[in-house]
Amino acid sequence: MGSHPLDSLTADELSATSALLAAERGVDDSWRYASIILREPPKAEVKAWRAGDPIVRRSLAVLWKKQSNEVYEAVVNLTERALESWAHVPGVTPNFTVDEYHDCDATLRRDPGVRDALARRGVDPELVLFDLWTYGHEVMPEQWRDRRLGWVDIWRRARPGGNPYAHPVSGIKVVVDVNTMEVLQIDEGHDRGFPEVDAEYAPELRGIEERKDLKPLDIIQPDGVSFELDGSLLRWQDWEFRLGFNYREGPVLYQVRFRDGDEYRDIAYRMSLAEMIVPYRDSSFDHYRRTAFDIGEWGFGYMCTSLEFGCDCLGEITYLDGVLPDTSGQPRITKNAICLHEEDDGVLWKHVDPDAGTEVRRMRRFVVSVHATVANYEYLVYWRFYPDGNIECEIRATGIMVSTPMEEDGAAFPTGTVVDRRTYAPYHQHFLVARLDLDVDGDANTVVESDSLPAPIGDANPLGLDLNTQATVIASEREAGRPYSWERQRAWKVQNPGRLNAWGAPTAYKLVPSASFPAMFDESSPILRRNPVIGNTLWVTRHHDSESWPAGDYPTQSKNDLGNGMSAWIADDESLVDTDVVLWYVFGIHHITRSEDWPIMPVDKVSFTLKPFGFFDRNPSLDAPRSPAKGSCCTGGSCECDRGAGTH
Repeated sequence: MGSHPLDSLTADELSATSALLAAERGVDDSWRYASIILREPPKAEVKAWRAGDPIVRRSLAVLWKKQSNEVYEAVVNLTERALESWAHVPGVTPNFTVDEYHDCDATLRRDPGVRDALARRGVDPELVLFDLWTYGHEVMPEQWRDRRLGWVDIWRRARPGGNPYAHPVSGIKVVVDVNTMEVLQIDEGHDRGFPEVDAEYAPELRGIEERKDLKPLDIIQPDGVSFELDGSLLRWQDWEFRLGFNYREGPVLYQVRFRDGDEYRDIAYRMSLAEMIVPYRDSSFDHYRRTAFDIGEWGFGYMCTSLEFGCDCLGEITYLDGVLPDTSGQPRITKNAICLHEEDDGVLWKHVDPDAGTEVRRMRRFVVSVHATVANYEYLVYWRFYPDGNIECEIRATGIMVSTPMEEDGAAFPTGTVVDRRTYAPYHQHFLVARLDLDVDGDANTVVESDSLPAPIGDANPLGLDLNTQATVIASEREAGRPYSWERQRAWKVQNPGRLNAWGAPTAYKLVPSASFPAMFDESSPILRRNPVIGNTLWVTRHHDSESWPAGDYPTQSKNDLGNGMSAWIADDESLVDTDVVLWYVFGIHHITRSEDWPIMPVDKVSFTLKPFGFFDRNPSLDAPRSPAKGSCCTGGSCECDRGAGTH
């Protein structure tokens, strides 16, 4: 078992959970597990826990009986090997699983009706990719809304090993009962054939050679790394935090602290990605069903892949495995799922003085990263820690865009970009929701919205130069949803009114937004009603241990989150002043597709930063070491070329 209350479940704990449920409740192969996750102790208990105190480990399992489609939640006390609760959860559909995805593919390859439909279009079933998607309630066929229902995209490779997403079998979708794998309907709308597209991306299939003019670029640390990993506890420079991993969020960062002199100061209790919502902004037959809740409907951790040195990561790397359950409740190991390493990031700070010379320090950062393959897209997640106290979360999206054939007359679609012969890629959006449970010098915090405003011209400001900031306290959950304002360069500060810095201001961390964009849905849209969290850039709620998923605990086949999720959480209008608050930051990619994204998309990078704002009394990186200068024109500890007006 884990040695800390927040350690992720081990392989043995996963097996113990399923073994106990088999013995106590007769769970056998007629059931499927959607998930088994650490039942995290209440936050107050964890913060009070000290090394040597006893630990009670619990797991939370979500599973369903395939024949009846009944869903149950089970809490298992792993320390005492006892089932603490077994509860039926009516009217919900758990996340789909990787096992179901592969089972559906195998079933449809054998299905006579599907094979006949493909034969009518001249498609070889052996070259087909069946891509299972979940439904939202608003587009589900009414007669099957009580089932575990999936719909299936079909894609054809031009040749074995070719791009699987190059040739969509447009105008045909397969509706499947995922419990029984019964094909309920083959929904056909049109047949636009297969345009002659240039869609291969592997050099061998394109008939090109890789370029040979780049010399090797190696990163070495001859004396080893500067970080320490003790179980789940990681220390690097002045940073300390714990690292977790689960099926839904992937990596989770716990109890983030910074050493300031002799004191470790709290910054965040828990940080993760809580949801990813990807609506395709195209109402045509091929795409109207295509609104994905990739974290809630599938699980980001389930989709994390094994990383390879030299390809995904460079430097002195420490890898951690991902340990998650399969649908039988047994552990499934993803080797090297998490990458830990240091990397150079240019200059940290610098000044050139004509008399005293140059002082320059290089920026080094510590990175926690995972890569997840979500059907046609890859999402690369990087949590980065900096010596100046900054924390950055960057997401890189790559992979292959969804493409769609057009009619023979070549009439363009207004909801996409032409990327190849008679082919367009639909516009879509990637909304990510970061859950940021910040505890700035403790958990009695207040969130302040900070706007920059020009002062009016007058006697005191005759040239119109003055710029002021305006602080608005987000006082209660009635005010919880906050839009971004580019005109005001809006940001949000989490302050601790009970602790002042040396200059009399509350210590604080600022959420510096970027990659912010509006939802662009009509307010009456059932898509927006299903996931109202995307309607604002930031939400602030009072912390409750039970509030984890802003689009609801069970977003699969969901109608809306009015009973569970953000709308329900803020309905009681709790006070947000001088209390334990959680920030929910909505950011991502507004993807107006382009031809340069085809046939494979260069990474599109988005990020946000948590920046100390009066948390420290001065620059906390003044003790950064000098880097020895290298090069024929440089001597001693710094480059002579940087002294005064010297040049190479």
